[in-house]
Amino acid sequence: MTATPEGMTYADYLRLDQLLTAQQPLSDLHDEMLFIVIHQTKELWMKQMLHELELAIRFVGDDRLAEAYKSMARISRIQAVMTLSWDVLSTLTPVDYLKFRQVLGTSSGFQSAQFRELEFRLGLKEANFVNHYEEGSEERARLTRALEEPSLRDAAQQALQRAGFDLGDGSVDALAAAWLQVYRDADRWFDLYELAEKLVDIDDALAGWRHKHVLTVERIIGSRPGTGGSAGAPYLRATLSKRVFPELWALRTDL
Repeated sequence: MTATPEGMTYADYLRLDQLLTAQQPLSDLHDEMLFIVIHQTKELWMKQMLHELELAIRFVGDDRLAEAYKSMARISRIQAVMTLSWDVLSTLTPVDYLKFRQVLGTSSGFQSAQFRELEFRLGLKEANFVNHYEEGSEERARLTRALEEPSLRDAAQQALQRAGFDLGDGSVDALAAAWLQVYRDADRWFDLYELAEKLVDIDDALAGWRHKHVLTVERIIGSRPGTGGSAGAPYLRATLSKRVFPELWALRTDL
């Protein structure tokens, strides 16, 4: 056990001198501070989710499923907090936002490398997103590693296979058929059944986050293009049907 350094204060431990000076509005408008704090907070929460995902993937890969549930549940709870934060941002009216929008320049939430890594680590591996980051950059290196390493979806499928289930050609239909056997005999395969439901919790929360994101963007800027050249709400709306674990949604019809 590491001893607490003598004389360490709350501010020292949390490095509040760095944390609380990281908000540097580029305008003198009151509402820009909220915009910065909301987005910095989301990046901190995504950092924690990636931290939890690393552990969950390792535990599932080692068939320590019950130990993975804690991190997976924590990810879902963090997602819920992030979704609620859109309600805070929505207090920013269109008039308020348009007064300082120009200071954002070409920056955009679309550029969040942590969000892309989170998608990759969960199992939504769209390799083309790597090309949005410069060759040799740390962001590109992290995303490349996330593409190459097993995701949570990969780890769950491998656990299912190790338990003796045939995954066929690996298609959504084949995976749904394998998971359906688990659901139809949930008492026998309770650990896998519980794993599947934890995966659905995460997917459900991610879908809710996306939905609230679209509503918030539409409320503040309507269908205007986003900053940084992104399409804004139309692009975000197109992501609403994305599922990390489509097979776990598909099987419900056949139960």
